[in-house]
Amino acid sequence: MEFKDVMKKRRSTRRYTGQPVEKDKLMRVMELALRAPSSKNTRSTRLMAVTDLKRVHELGKLRDWGSSLLEEAGAAIIILGDESASPMWQTNATIMATCLQLALVDEGLASCWVHVGDYRTLQDDPESKRSEDYVKELFPEIPEGYRVWSVIAVGYADYTPKPLPEYEGPERILFVE
Repeated sequence: MEFKDVMKKRRSTRRYTGQPVEKDKLMRVMELALRAPSSKNTRSTRLMAVTDLKRVHELGKLRDWGSSLLEEAGAAIIILGDESASPMWQTNATIMATCLQLALVDEGLASCWVHVGDYRTLQDDPESKRSEDYVKELFPEIPEGYRVWSVIAVGYADYTPKPLPEYEGPERILFVE
């Protein structure tokens, strides 16, 4: 698939068939994503693929809004950042997650970003558990010193998302000549 086609086809998919995602496909997309740029080439981002569907579906409870789509996903990829490796670890993780989602499209898979960051498990309760702590408790395999930036739901879509809106005009592009 050409890059322009990948960009046009990428959509946030929130409903999945539940079919497990093949490990070889996950490996290919993660290897591509690891080529993403990072500040001063610090490579502060790590990826953790989760293929155990029970654990993938448990990730759907990391927040009381916007994460339940993981309960139908066929896999998840946890985006981890090493804040001691770079003060830009969050930016590096965001770049890698974006590249990962584009690679997933090229592999014929659907995805959706679920932000973890500093969110709480209960949106209206500032005293509730931090989503990052929920993920770390669920996955003690996460290496010491790594932060959880986001979780990418991965799978086979059970619908075809609407295409992106057409380009709306020059107001979003500026030229300085």
